[in-house]
Amino acid sequence: MTTTTTPAAAARAVAALTGLAIGDALGMPTQSLPRERIKERYGRLTGFEPGPADQPIAPGMSAGSVTDDTEQAVLLGRLLLDGGGRIDGHRLAAELLSWEDEMRRRGSLDLLGPSTRAAVAAVAAGRPIEEAGRYGTTNGAAMRITPVGIAVPPNNLDRLVDRVVEASWVTHNTGVALAGAAAVAAAVSTALDGADLTTATATAVRAAELATTRGHWIAAADIGARIDWATRLVAGQPPEQAAELIYRLVGTSVATQESVPAAFAVLAVHPDDPWRAVLLAASLGGDCDTIAAIVGAIAGAAHGADAWPSAALHTIDAVNHLPLHELAINLLALRQDADPGQRTDAGDRRGKAGQ
Repeated sequence: MTTTTTPAAAARAVAALTGLAIGDALGMPTQSLPRERIKERYGRLTGFEPGPADQPIAPGMSAGSVTDDTEQAVLLGRLLLDGGGRIDGHRLAAELLSWEDEMRRRGSLDLLGPSTRAAVAAVAAGRPIEEAGRYGTTNGAAMRITPVGIAVPPNNLDRLVDRVVEASWVTHNTGVALAGAAAVAAAVSTALDGADLTTATATAVRAAELATTRGHWIAAADIGARIDWATRLVAGQPPEQAAELIYRLVGTSVATQESVPAAFAVLAVHPDDPWRAVLLAASLGGDCDTIAAIVGAIAGAAHGADAWPSAALHTIDAVNHLPLHELAINLLALRQDADPGQRTDAGDRRGKAGQ
């Protein structure tokens, strides 16, 4: 049994979930825009902004509003608690469909991503759930996986990857998507135990290598190799130059092999300043709300109670009314209850190659 329910661990868990929300909200007005337009409009992004009228996904949203990244992470976290640390695939698919219906009722344009939408629609149409996520390659699994990183310790990396696969295969049952999600969860989990970002990134690369053999093969760049390359690419570069390299060479699209390495590259630029890291991520362009959410989750886990400005925390709470603190603490209790020596059963092996 782990002994991670210390005040420091609790602060790191809370900072991970709130960091995810902060990064997501910072990237809300800039998501799906080219970097050049973001620079023209905002110059250097310094804080939360409302969704402008010409925002393609979030027009008119209030400054500090979160998007699907945070809401789906909260959804996944609640399912983990309901399942005692396990995720039921059928229920996840049903909950995601219900979430999208609610978004439509609220008039939101921020709906399910392409991989998740195709998968849950297939399940709703009666296709076998084992086939639903076989073409899911985008970053939806990685964007919502932080609760698994909080709930599962990193000292048995195979088991952590099993839990990632269990939480992801229904919608993203490909090696590239599972590797991206495993990298994020492993980084959060390792940082929560007190490791620095260099160690967390190295663990993320190892987790990605384990997960890339899971699910269905699809032609895609290797996640672990691209994380390593992207972090070395920006080493020693000034932030603005690093941002250009990330945008033009690493890529900031919804493709897992772009956005997940991009997040780790941002962390390498600002390893000691979480706030500047999420601001940089949110200004990249492309799927920058997801990139900033991933950056915020990992940076929050690494820096804990001192990670985020009090004004930012107040804004996230006042605008969104999400139970992030309570959810994080309850997920951490699952981590304490986890048996790191437990081997996987047949249910854990769903999503491995050939399934």
